Amino acid sequence: MRILKNLFFGFLVSFLGSLPLGYLNIVGVAILAHSKWQSLVLYLLGVILVEVVVVYGTIFFVNQLVANKKWMKNIDFFAIFFLLGLAVVFRLSSNDSAASVDFLKEYVAYSSFFIGLVLCALNFLQIPFWVGWNLYLVNANRIVLTHRLQHFYLLGIIFGTFLGMLLAIVVLDSLAQKNFSFTSYILPVFIPIFFVILAVFQMRKVHKKYLK
Repeated sequence: MRILKNLFFGFLVSFLGSLPLGYLNIVGVAILAHSKWQSLVLYLLGVILVEVVVVYGTIFFVNQLVANKKWMKNIDFFAIFFLLGLAVVFRLSSNDSAASVDFLKEYVAYSSFFIGLVLCALNFLQIPFWVGWNLYLVNANRIVLTHRLQHFYLLGIIFGTFLGMLLAIVVLDSLAQKNFSFTSYILPVFIPIFFVILAVFQMRKVHKKYLK
């Protein structure tokens, strides 16, 4: 059961985290538009390799925090603002446009795998993103990050990131050609609501655990 939970939540978090129209997805659209599918897959593998290294490092940091009981109360309260912050970030990210990818043609001249490695390594926001999510999931007893089980969590993240980015890139490429705004329907509404609901559940937990 713990294995399935680690796989599921690793997949869910990374899948949703791959949907916003950040520069990683925009470059992916450019690669798909001007290269073969093989180049896009190599690009995604480069992104995933860096992300796995980052997540593995944040797991060690999270395990150290969890061992300190005094920090857990602060983390419980922090999780509320973290989830609400994610809702705001997803809402604001919908203002980006994925239609204008012509200026990214220069990227296609380089190795797609190398492009994925470099661009993901420059994405410093993924560090607080994964630290926050790992703390929330561990503290909510959604996942267990022991030495053996953390590998299943990482496996879920790999599949979630790959499928999430692939879906976003393919859909955005298709809709951009039709001059249709994907962000008008999905990113500004459904995903932010999902994080707000999680924040409400976290508020109930904090109230029951510390304030009641």
